[in-house]
Amino acid sequence: MTLSDAVAHLSPHRWARANRLLIRKALAEFAHERLITPEPTEGGGGEGGNAGNEGKPAEYAIRSDDGLTRYRFTATRRALDHWQVDAESITRHRNGGELPLHALDFFIELKGALGLSDEVLPVYLEEISSTLAGTCYKLTKPQLTSAELAKSGFQEIETGMTEGHPCFVANNGRLGFGVHEYLSYAPETASPVRLVWLAAHRSRAAFTAGVGIEYESFLRDELGEETVARFNDTLRAQELDPADFLFIPVHPWQWWNKLTVTFAAEVAQKRLVCLGEGDDEYLAQQSIRTFFNRSAPEKHYVKTALSVINMGFMRGLSAAYMEATPAINDWLAGLIDNDPVLRSTGLSIIRERAAVGYRHLEYEAATDRYSPYRKMLAALWRESPVPSLRDGESLATMASLVHVDHEGASIAATLIERSGLTPVEWLRRYLRAYFTPLLHSFYAYDLVFMPHGENVILVLKDGVVERAIYKDIAEEIAVMDPDAVLPPTVERLRVDVPEDKKLLSIFTDVFDCFFRFLAANLASEGVLEEDDFWQTVADCVRDYQAATPELADKFKQYDMFAPEFSLSCLNRLQLRDNEQMVDLADPAGALQLVGNLKNPIAGL
Repeated sequence: MTLSDAVAHLSPHRWARANRLLIRKALAEFAHERLITPEPTEGGGGEGGNAGNEGKPAEYAIRSDDGLTRYRFTATRRALDHWQVDAESITRHRNGGELPLHALDFFIELKGALGLSDEVLPVYLEEISSTLAGTCYKLTKPQLTSAELAKSGFQEIETGMTEGHPCFVANNGRLGFGVHEYLSYAPETASPVRLVWLAAHRSRAAFTAGVGIEYESFLRDELGEETVARFNDTLRAQELDPADFLFIPVHPWQWWNKLTVTFAAEVAQKRLVCLGEGDDEYLAQQSIRTFFNRSAPEKHYVKTALSVINMGFMRGLSAAYMEATPAINDWLAGLIDNDPVLRSTGLSIIRERAAVGYRHLEYEAATDRYSPYRKMLAALWRESPVPSLRDGESLATMASLVHVDHEGASIAATLIERSGLTPVEWLRRYLRAYFTPLLHSFYAYDLVFMPHGENVILVLKDGVVERAIYKDIAEEIAVMDPDAVLPPTVERLRVDVPEDKKLLSIFTDVFDCFFRFLAANLASEGVLEEDDFWQTVADCVRDYQAATPELADKFKQYDMFAPEFSLSCLNRLQLRDNEQMVDLADPAGALQLVGNLKNPIAGL
């Protein structure tokens, strides 16, 4: 690849398109989070804000901090104060003339309204630039329709996603990647990756695994006999005993950019030894640091530490956290297996079966337990969902349901059409598979997940959702009952959440961050009216409550049909501190709550 080839995707027309799409999202999500207050334009159909509230398009405008720049656009306002902005309608005006749309200017012009500090603004602009560049690359790919993508394989759907997280505006920052690394490691490029393997001295490394897993046989299954032998020979050639070391898979970026320098002492003293690349080829997933084995799809995913900033966090992995990961997964798998309600929904998890981490003692002595310096060298192995498939079943990331193609068609609508079911019946089956387990986990066990689209895999048959598979377990689940009896290895799951914020785990994570988009897309496509969508959600809750009368007191205590719930704002977190948007020592305290949203199932 030549120097100019590396930036061939950055053309004027693609850049203009990417800027328009990003400003569309910024207007929609910042209005939703009440960072900006679009005003109805005179004669634009939105006088008083009434017409837009009834699912009809109306014209709105916002002004820059200095009042001199004006953005005009058409939007449809929907349930949960969702702004569905027409990208083609957006115009920018100043001093009586129209200006081109430039996303970087947009954030500078609205810096005060968005609460961007002088320290955060340039780094946030860098993340926006990276997100725009990623969109430009995606615009070079063949434009598959949702119908075509929905018929594709599991990994084709994964790498075909174009939007990223539906709420976050700067959702592809990946600060630390150069363009050559973007082209090699970003999920949308679908470039095959071979992982780098290190031998880590057992004095500073630890391997933990779930029940029935033993280190040597596990590594042989993952790497193959010949590769294990080759790696052992590499150690012996340096007069080192393989029995003194554990193998750790490493993201190539992490090896070249971090470990070779930041862990130079460990390499120099042969506590870390580079063994070379493994033989299997992997594909990066939407979470960017997790890899699917393309060479052998039945083998485990590998999740690696990656010290790049992406969507509000450094994407490292803690060696200390890894030690309890397999036990937590075994505990949750046992809970699901022994619960008749969860079993009846078909819910399963893909367990994180083994983990390995390396502790750099000097950095640990210099930092607290949340420091990125403690998250540079660790990995885990997560089960593949492929072996669990039955005849006629296929897999798709749940994020794909809200994917909208260049013609305005969503994958959800495509699946509904293929299923032959009515939209309400299709939705009912999806909710039974995905939503009912979340309700029961909350009410029966005070157990919550982070069930966004990238963390859930759907099992489909003829377009119908058969069952759901939850993933990313150990880092994302929590138990909110202070009196819950938990095994010692699982104790870290216990979190202290104020009573009035507990149900936000469903209202925010499910209603506001996923159903809001799914409902709006289906309504705009004429597939399912919003009222019918939310009535079906309400019916799912009622059906669950009727089936579990023993939890009636909990249903009253935490009312799914409450008139309102707090608006928890994700972009506000990132705009405030885009490198560490949540205090990991007090995640509930870090929430940015701004007023309330009307509960769309209240009174249904």
